[in-house]
Amino acid sequence: MESWTFEDKEIVNIFDDHVREQLPWYDMITEAVCYIVRNYLTNGGSVVDVGASTGNMIDKLMPLLLERNAYAYAVDKSQSMCNFMDDKFKNNNNVEIICSDVCSYREDIPTAQVYVVFLTMMFIPVHERQTMINQIKDKLLEGGVLIVVDKVCDHSGYFATVLKRLGMYWKIKNGAKMEEIIEKEMSLAGVQIPFNSLMLGTEAKLFFRMGEFAGWVVEK
Repeated sequence: MESWTFEDKEIVNIFDDHVREQLPWYDMITEAVCYIVRNYLTNGGSVVDVGASTGNMIDKLMPLLLERNAYAYAVDKSQSMCNFMDDKFKNNNNVEIICSDVCSYREDIPTAQVYVVFLTMMFIPVHERQTMINQIKDKLLEGGVLIVVDKVCDHSGYFATVLKRLGMYWKIKNGAKMEEIIEKEMSLAGVQIPFNSLMLGTEAKLFFRMGEFAGWVVEK
């Protein structure tokens, strides 16, 4: 069984459809994040999207970026994803694509008003996460916000099993095949590890919870 990787060119081509099949709330929470950004991004400000993948979040933020004369940095370590974004945003002078592993690049992350870490922390090595979060907080401008949406496993007992089944139910309902669900789950062993929200600190505010996924904001 091969491990899941974002470097697979086939994954890049089907990624947007795949994530919506797996997460039926994906578009809703994307809109929610965009609205939260609207409340913190001022004229001439900037947004850093950590783990930008195909650039979906920046694409949805583009009207706001243009309205506010703002700039976006898309950080992703997958060369395939970065190539995709290079083509996607080739006509947008307000977007910079940074192809780098955020764990090695994080010290050079630009200072910004908004950081979005959307379905990314679960793919960052656990021992790197706290340092990464701390450095982002240090880079965050006064009055800005860090927005994190990720997979968690903070429930216990039978309810944890119920949530796991609920996630599978959603995927099947959206057209995913059972064998594909199992194959994907097995390929994520050691690659995707749920995020512990305690790393965000006591100031983190929960704004979203659905099944095994949750979202928080950290203001500065």
